[in-house]
Amino acid sequence: MGNPAPVVIPRLQQWDGGTGFLPASSLARVVADDTVLRDRLVREIGHVAGLTLTAAGGPARDGDIVLTLDPAPHGQAGGVRFAEEGYLLAVTGGQVRISAPTPIGLFYGTRSLLQILRTTTDLPLGTAADWPDYPVRAFMLDVGRRFFTPAFIREHLALMGWFKLNELQLHLNDNGFLAPEGTWQDVPAGFRLVPEDPALAGLASTDGAYDRADWDSFEETAAANGVTLVPEIDAPAHALAFVRFRPSLGLGDDHLDLSKPAATQFVKDLFTEFTPWFRGPHAHFGADEYLADEPRYKDFFNTMAAHLRALGKRPRAWGSLTRMAGGVPEGYDRDVVINCWATVWYGPHEARRDGYSFVNTSDSLLYVVPAATYYHPGGLDGEHLYDHWAPHVFPDGQRVEPGDPDLLGAMSAVWNDITAAPYTEEDVRALVEPTFAVLAQKMWSGAGGMPYAAFMRAVREAGPPPQ
Repeated sequence: MGNPAPVVIPRLQQWDGGTGFLPASSLARVVADDTVLRDRLVREIGHVAGLTLTAAGGPARDGDIVLTLDPAPHGQAGGVRFAEEGYLLAVTGGQVRISAPTPIGLFYGTRSLLQILRTTTDLPLGTAADWPDYPVRAFMLDVGRRFFTPAFIREHLALMGWFKLNELQLHLNDNGFLAPEGTWQDVPAGFRLVPEDPALAGLASTDGAYDRADWDSFEETAAANGVTLVPEIDAPAHALAFVRFRPSLGLGDDHLDLSKPAATQFVKDLFTEFTPWFRGPHAHFGADEYLADEPRYKDFFNTMAAHLRALGKRPRAWGSLTRMAGGVPEGYDRDVVINCWATVWYGPHEARRDGYSFVNTSDSLLYVVPAATYYHPGGLDGEHLYDHWAPHVFPDGQRVEPGDPDLLGAMSAVWNDITAAPYTEEDVRALVEPTFAVLAQKMWSGAGGMPYAAFMRAVREAGPPPQ
């Protein structure tokens, strides 16, 4: 019988075990054409395993870790998922070889190797073929209602890369709720990007906002960790920050007045202003919970989708079409990725019926709302997710087939609805991080292959990402 698979979080898709071990102490060099990843891996191995390796080029020899880009489709079982993000990791009697069709796959292979080196001094001989089940493995952070420091965001990008989560959606504007005894003037609201256009001066929140240098640092950290940023500017509801900046565009609450063409134009102008900052292929225009004019809402939806495509981005939006369109949403732009967040607003069956690609962002399963009395104020139920949930499982008994081609994946989210509560970003860290690995596991390769308690021990042993 060959060696059992080494424990990696998330679990390896395939493992063909050999016989015997390669002592980690016999490793001497990292050989790769990609000098950035090569030099980084040298540093990280020193951090996780205490080994002093050197970076090298040229022919490989015994004692080498060899990183190779190889377009040949060796992971046939993974299909397109292997071709885009998969890798092979082979441990022989003298070498470790990681090969992948893409740089991101090569990076993921190094994450797996580092986790193995962190927990053993002898690498089991064998070959892993690994790839994700779903292309979207995401986390969303509401920075609109509560500012999070740039360092916090960069740290979470590194943690996401460690567990092979690959999208961070930043919800860049929002506002609190209207209290029964209050007025809209009392409600906190935020927009977290600092515009460079003088006509937009004063729009950014004074209690914290990201300038171009901050955003560039997010993009660079994301790219270094295999993560894509999905920026979200939410309108025409949740738009109190915009209404305060341009009162003539509002309806007296947090809704834009879509009867005024200038309201839609304002949102278009925001994306025109900031899209040069955004390096990823997607941008999100919100479009949730607008409780006013359905015909004009449809015009807004279609106009924003077309505008983002003209700016070179694939549009995304929150699913709201059951409520907003009153049934079958005729005439809505179908080339939009939908976040299915509540089945009563727009569920997965409706999204499939209407021809949308969609992401499982289910509120009752995947939302954390700190200090609230609803959803998961104490953090997600990791054991339930591990034992009973998968990306194709939605609330209210709804589900689609595993691997449905319209289902892109899943996304957990932190919503900071309770704007007056005195919690900190470190409190949010404590709520979120315990289930990052569980979510990554269920999005990458499904069942974890061990009981929940054992899985969580393995997560602790994998530790944080190396510095």
